[in-house]
Amino acid sequence: MTNKGLPILVVEDDAALREAVCDTLELAGQRVVSAAGGDEALQVLSRQAVSLVVSDVRMLPVDGIALLKQIRSRFPQLPVVLMTAFADVERAVEAMRAGACDFLLKPFEPKALLEHVVRYRLPEALDDDRVIADDPASGNLFALARRVARTDATVLLTGESGVGKEVVARYIHRHSARCQGPFVAINCAAIPDSLLEATFFGHEKGAFSGAQSAQAGKFEQAQKGTLLLDEITEMPLALQAKLLRVLQEREVERVGGKQPVVLDIRVIATSNRDIADTVAKGLFREDLFYRLNVFPLLIPALRQRSQDIAPLARHFLAAHGARSGRPRLRLSAAAEAALRRHAWPGNVRELENSIQRAVILAPGDVVEVDALHLGVDRPLAPKAGPGQQLAVPAAALSASPRSSDDLRDVERTHIIETLAAAGGSRKLAGQRLGMPERTLRYKLRQYRLQGFLKD
Repeated sequence: MTNKGLPILVVEDDAALREAVCDTLELAGQRVVSAAGGDEALQVLSRQAVSLVVSDVRMLPVDGIALLKQIRSRFPQLPVVLMTAFADVERAVEAMRAGACDFLLKPFEPKALLEHVVRYRLPEALDDDRVIADDPASGNLFALARRVARTDATVLLTGESGVGKEVVARYIHRHSARCQGPFVAINCAAIPDSLLEATFFGHEKGAFSGAQSAQAGKFEQAQKGTLLLDEITEMPLALQAKLLRVLQEREVERVGGKQPVVLDIRVIATSNRDIADTVAKGLFREDLFYRLNVFPLLIPALRQRSQDIAPLARHFLAAHGARSGRPRLRLSAAAEAALRRHAWPGNVRELENSIQRAVILAPGDVVEVDALHLGVDRPLAPKAGPGQQLAVPAAALSASPRSSDDLRDVERTHIIETLAAAGGSRKLAGQRLGMPERTLRYKLRQYRLQGFLKD
């Protein structure tokens, strides 16, 4: 049962028993960390990810049930097994109701302990070089994602805009039995209403004006693989009913078609909204919510996994620096400290934007705080006086042609300026931009969450 993955945390205030439990696990090939009480255990969990917590119930000043409740609040996906004496069975039942996986009655045989470990521990997840998860919260998240990846269960990923929901979705796909199949992503907010049904379900030749040939929809394109329905709560109610039927029957019928196509796909949906609240407001079907909410995963905001900030920043700096011909760029200690202090309302996407700005603006190979321009909420537009020239860093002059991210910056600036010229009217701005109002509303919400637009 040797496991080189995440360690098991043993929490026990009796030093002799703590040592015995740790020895049993280590002899079975497990990595182990230990704590003498609840407070110390929480400190360990704040520093590193673990695969399982095995804790005594009777401890002072923080007992096992109080520790369990703290873990459920801060690390909801982390499994906890409690050790208890026979006299405390009633408290063990209380603990099960509070979210414990199981409990071990003292005294227990080593075999019983090891069986619980095999049954409940999280699998090792940080074996993917495309994932950065130095923070315990991220480590536990990806461990749980790895576990659900082994199944075909529908997954609902929620979290603020920019937290990396598609990254988690792709991780689940890569570690599933469908990894050799296609990964098809569709943004439910970015497609005009008139094209949504045909885009999702496909169409036959002549099904509508302009349908000059038959076309498979996204569901068919994802056969034997994974379909990501991004920002599912942006889907119109009329289409939600049709989506529900497809998910229930596992077959799709093209627009203008008569023969259903049987589907063999795994569905992952995402939303940056509180879906239960959206259901309560009548904007999302309750039956569809329950159909999608088979395995819900909440992705923490970047500010809630602060140990990921610096590694992510270094990753983005290496990637964008290489594209711009500046591979030797590195962050100063002060810049890393400033990044860790920032609140990141736009999450990982905002962090990447800040690093991309720094690649352009840093005058030398060391990126200092000034080059990050943290908290920028409007386009950088310095003005030169009469007869003066603006100073442009040499690095910016040698930068590569615009990337897709640069074009998104230009689009964002154009949309915000058009909205301002329209006096804040989304309808008028959408007409001038040639953009459906629903798509414009979605983009404006993203800009607010990223800090580029004030309410």
